[in-house]
Amino acid sequence: MASVFRTGFLAAAAVTVCGAVTGRDRWQWAAKPLMMPLLAAEVARDPRLAATDRKLLLGSLAAATVGDVLLIDPDDDRRLIAGASSFALMQTGYATLWRRRGARPRAAVAAPRVGAWLGAAALMRAKAPTVALPLTAYGATLGTAAVLASDPELAPGAQNIAGLNIPNSDPRSRLGVGALLFTLSDGLIVLRRIFARSSRSRRVSEGVILATYAGAQYLLADPRAHR
Repeated sequence: MASVFRTGFLAAAAVTVCGAVTGRDRWQWAAKPLMMPLLAAEVARDPRLAATDRKLLLGSLAAATVGDVLLIDPDDDRRLIAGASSFALMQTGYATLWRRRGARPRAAVAAPRVGAWLGAAALMRAKAPTVALPLTAYGATLGTAAVLASDPELAPGAQNIAGLNIPNSDPRSRLGVGALLFTLSDGLIVLRRIFARSSRSRRVSEGVILATYAGAQYLLADPRAHR
Protein backbone atom coordinates (compact mmCIF):
# COMPACT_ATOMS: atom_id res chain seq x y z
CA MET A 1 0.00 0.00 0.00
CA ALA A 2 1.33 3.45 -0.92
CA SER A 3 2.22 5.71 1.99
CA VAL A 4 0.49 9.03 2.57
CA PHE A 5 3.43 10.84 0.98
CA ARG A 6 3.50 8.71 -2.15
CA THR A 7 -0.28 8.96 -2.41
CA GLY A 8 0.09 12.72 -2.12
CA PHE A 9 2.65 12.59 -4.92
CA LEU A 10 0.17 10.80 -7.17
CA ALA A 11 -2.47 13.43 -6.42
CA ALA A 12 -0.04 16.29 -7.12
CA ALA A 13 1.04 14.58 -10.34
CA ALA A 14 -2.57 14.20 -11.48
CA VAL A 15 -3.28 17.90 -10.88
CA THR A 16 -0.07 18.83 -12.69
CA VAL A 17 -0.93 16.72 -15.75
CA CYS A 18 -4.48 18.06 -15.85
CA GLY A 19 -3.17 21.60 -15.57
CA ALA A 20 -0.83 21.05 -18.50
CA VAL A 21 -3.45 19.46 -20.76
CA THR A 22 -6.10 22.09 -20.03
CA GLY A 23 -3.74 25.07 -20.07
CA ARG A 24 -4.33 25.92 -16.41
CA ASP A 25 -0.89 27.16 -15.40
CA ARG A 26 -2.04 27.96 -11.86
CA TRP A 27 -2.71 24.27 -11.26
CA GLN A 28 0.83 23.46 -12.31
CA TRP A 29 2.34 26.19 -10.16
CA ALA A 30 0.35 24.91 -7.18
CA ALA A 31 0.99 21.18 -7.60
CA LYS A 32 4.18 20.54 -9.54
CA PRO A 33 6.61 21.99 -6.94
CA LEU A 34 5.10 19.57 -4.38
CA MET A 35 5.80 16.38 -6.30
CA MET A 36 9.46 15.74 -5.51
CA PRO A 37 9.28 17.03 -1.90
CA LEU A 38 6.52 14.47 -1.25
CA LEU A 39 8.74 11.68 -2.54
CA ALA A 40 11.62 13.13 -0.53
CA ALA A 41 9.52 13.03 2.65
CA GLU A 42 9.06 9.28 2.17
CA VAL A 43 12.82 8.86 1.64
CA ALA A 44 13.63 10.94 4.72
CA ARG A 45 11.43 8.87 7.02
CA ASP A 46 12.61 5.43 5.89
CA PRO A 47 14.89 4.10 8.68
CA ARG A 48 16.35 1.30 6.56
CA LEU A 49 18.21 3.48 4.07
CA ALA A 50 21.96 3.89 4.50
CA ALA A 51 22.91 7.48 5.33
CA THR A 52 24.85 8.03 2.10
CA ASP A 53 22.09 6.53 -0.03
CA ARG A 54 19.54 8.75 1.69
CA LYS A 55 21.64 11.85 1.00
CA LEU A 56 22.04 10.91 -2.66
CA LEU A 57 18.31 10.37 -3.07
CA LEU A 58 17.40 13.58 -1.28
CA GLY A 59 19.97 15.56 -3.25
CA SER A 60 18.67 14.12 -6.51
CA LEU A 61 15.08 14.98 -5.61
CA ALA A 62 16.09 18.50 -4.59
CA ALA A 63 17.72 19.02 -7.99
CA ALA A 64 14.61 17.62 -9.66
CA THR A 65 12.44 20.09 -7.74
CA VAL A 66 14.43 22.99 -9.17
CA GLY A 67 14.10 21.49 -12.64
CA ASP A 68 10.36 21.00 -12.18
CA VAL A 69 9.82 24.66 -11.36
CA LEU A 70 11.96 25.82 -14.27
CA LEU A 71 10.08 23.61 -16.73
CA ILE A 72 6.62 24.80 -15.78
CA ASP A 73 7.17 27.05 -18.81
CA PRO A 74 8.70 24.51 -21.23
CA ASP A 75 8.53 26.88 -24.20
CA ASP A 76 11.20 29.23 -22.82
CA ASP A 77 14.54 27.92 -24.10
CA ARG A 78 16.51 29.55 -21.29
CA ARG A 79 14.38 27.81 -18.69
CA LEU A 80 14.60 24.57 -20.68
CA ILE A 81 18.41 24.69 -20.63
CA ALA A 82 18.54 25.62 -16.94
CA GLY A 83 16.08 22.83 -16.16
CA ALA A 84 18.21 20.34 -18.07
CA SER A 85 21.19 21.36 -15.93
CA SER A 86 19.21 20.65 -12.77
CA PHE A 87 18.09 17.29 -14.06
CA ALA A 88 21.67 16.45 -15.05
CA LEU A 89 22.55 16.79 -11.35
CA MET A 90 19.64 14.53 -10.50
CA GLN A 91 20.67 11.87 -13.03
CA THR A 92 24.25 12.00 -11.72
CA GLY A 93 22.95 11.42 -8.20
CA TYR A 94 20.87 8.45 -9.30
CA ALA A 95 23.77 6.98 -11.28
CA THR A 96 26.09 7.36 -8.29
CA LEU A 97 23.54 5.65 -6.05
CA TRP A 98 23.13 2.67 -8.37
CA ARG A 99 26.85 2.34 -8.91
CA ARG A 100 27.26 2.20 -5.13
CA ARG A 101 24.82 -0.70 -5.14
CA GLY A 102 26.85 -2.67 -7.67
CA ALA A 103 25.44 -1.59 -11.03
CA ARG A 104 27.93 -1.43 -13.90
CA PRO A 105 27.52 -0.54 -17.58
CA ARG A 106 27.03 -3.50 -19.91
CA ALA A 107 27.42 -3.37 -23.67
CA ALA A 108 24.11 -5.12 -24.36
CA VAL A 109 22.27 -2.62 -22.18
CA ALA A 110 24.19 0.45 -23.37
CA ALA A 111 24.09 -0.11 -27.14
CA PRO A 112 20.43 0.80 -27.84
CA ARG A 113 20.60 3.76 -25.48
CA VAL A 114 23.73 5.13 -27.13
CA GLY A 115 22.00 4.78 -30.49
CA ALA A 116 18.96 6.69 -29.25
CA TRP A 117 21.18 9.41 -27.77
CA LEU A 118 23.09 9.86 -31.02
CA GLY A 119 19.85 9.99 -33.00
CA ALA A 120 18.35 12.62 -30.70
CA ALA A 121 21.56 14.66 -30.84
CA ALA A 122 21.55 14.64 -34.64
CA LEU A 123 17.88 15.64 -34.76
CA MET A 124 18.44 18.54 -32.38
CA ARG A 125 21.48 19.78 -34.29
CA ALA A 126 19.38 19.86 -37.44
CA LYS A 127 16.12 21.22 -36.05
CA ALA A 128 16.90 23.00 -32.75
CA PRO A 129 20.55 24.09 -32.82
CA THR A 130 20.12 26.69 -30.06
CA VAL A 131 19.42 23.99 -27.46
CA ALA A 132 21.24 21.06 -29.07
CA LEU A 133 24.50 21.22 -27.12
CA PRO A 134 23.14 21.52 -23.56
CA LEU A 135 20.38 18.98 -24.15
CA THR A 136 22.82 16.54 -25.73
CA ALA A 137 25.08 16.91 -22.69
CA TYR A 138 22.11 16.27 -20.43
CA GLY A 139 21.25 13.22 -22.54
CA ALA A 140 24.64 11.73 -21.69
CA THR A 141 23.80 11.84 -17.97
CA LEU A 142 20.34 10.41 -18.64
CA GLY A 143 21.81 7.58 -20.70
CA THR A 144 24.40 6.76 -18.06
CA ALA A 145 21.77 6.52 -15.34
CA ALA A 146 19.46 4.47 -17.57
CA VAL A 147 22.20 1.97 -18.39
CA LEU A 148 23.02 1.46 -14.71
CA ALA A 149 19.35 1.21 -13.72
CA SER A 150 18.91 -1.74 -16.08
CA ASP A 151 21.94 -3.70 -14.90
CA PRO A 152 20.79 -7.19 -13.83
CA GLU A 153 23.08 -6.85 -10.80
CA LEU A 154 20.59 -4.43 -9.25
CA ALA A 155 17.77 -6.97 -9.37
CA PRO A 156 19.31 -10.45 -9.46
CA GLY A 157 15.94 -12.18 -9.26
CA ALA A 158 14.46 -10.39 -12.27
CA GLN A 159 14.43 -11.62 -15.83
CA ASN A 160 16.33 -9.34 -18.22
CA ILE A 161 15.02 -9.07 -21.77
CA ALA A 162 16.67 -6.88 -24.41
CA GLY A 163 18.64 -5.04 -21.75
CA LEU A 164 15.66 -4.32 -19.49
CA ASN A 165 14.89 -5.86 -16.11
CA ILE A 166 11.31 -7.14 -16.16
CA PRO A 167 9.42 -5.89 -13.09
CA ASN A 168 8.36 -8.33 -10.40
CA SER A 169 7.56 -8.04 -6.70
CA ASP A 170 11.05 -6.69 -5.96
CA PRO A 171 11.03 -2.85 -6.17
CA ARG A 172 14.61 -2.97 -7.47
CA SER A 173 13.39 -4.71 -10.61
CA ARG A 174 11.34 -1.61 -11.49
CA LEU A 175 14.27 0.79 -11.67
CA GLY A 176 14.95 -0.08 -15.30
CA VAL A 177 11.34 0.64 -16.28
CA GLY A 178 11.54 3.90 -14.34
CA ALA A 179 14.64 4.91 -16.27
CA LEU A 180 12.94 3.89 -19.53
CA LEU A 181 9.95 6.10 -18.71
CA PHE A 182 12.33 8.95 -17.96
CA THR A 183 14.02 8.45 -21.32
CA LEU A 184 10.64 8.42 -23.05
CA SER A 185 9.58 11.60 -21.26
CA ASP A 186 12.76 13.43 -22.21
CA GLY A 187 12.59 12.16 -25.77
CA LEU A 188 9.10 13.58 -26.03
CA ILE A 189 10.43 16.94 -24.81
CA VAL A 190 12.73 17.00 -27.83
CA LEU A 191 9.94 16.00 -30.21
CA ARG A 192 7.58 18.58 -28.70
CA ARG A 193 10.22 21.30 -29.00
CA ILE A 194 10.75 20.53 -32.69
CA PHE A 195 7.41 19.36 -34.07
CA ALA A 196 4.50 20.52 -31.89
CA ARG A 197 3.12 23.70 -33.42
CA SER A 198 -0.52 24.11 -32.41
CA SER A 199 -1.58 25.07 -28.90
CA ARG A 200 -3.54 21.83 -28.55
CA SER A 201 -0.66 19.60 -29.63
CA ARG A 202 1.70 21.36 -27.24
CA ARG A 203 -0.70 20.99 -24.31
CA VAL A 204 -1.44 17.33 -24.98
CA SER A 205 2.22 16.44 -25.53
CA GLU A 206 3.15 18.27 -22.33
CA GLY A 207 0.58 16.20 -20.46
CA VAL A 208 2.10 12.97 -21.78
CA ILE A 209 5.59 14.22 -20.90
CA LEU A 210 4.54 14.98 -17.34
CA ALA A 211 2.65 11.69 -16.91
CA THR A 212 5.62 9.59 -18.01
CA TYR A 213 7.95 11.74 -15.89
CA ALA A 214 5.78 11.24 -12.81
CA GLY A 215 5.68 7.49 -13.39
CA ALA A 216 9.45 7.42 -13.72
CA GLN A 217 10.09 9.30 -10.50
CA TYR A 218 7.54 7.21 -8.60
CA LEU A 219 9.56 4.09 -9.44
CA LEU A 220 13.07 5.55 -9.22
CA ALA A 221 12.64 7.30 -5.87
CA ASP A 222 10.98 4.37 -4.12
CA PRO A 223 13.09 3.93 -0.97
CA ARG A 224 12.34 0.20 -0.94
CA ALA A 225 14.43 -0.13 -4.11
CA HIS A 226 17.49 1.30 -2.37
CA ARG A 227 17.61 -0.51 0.97
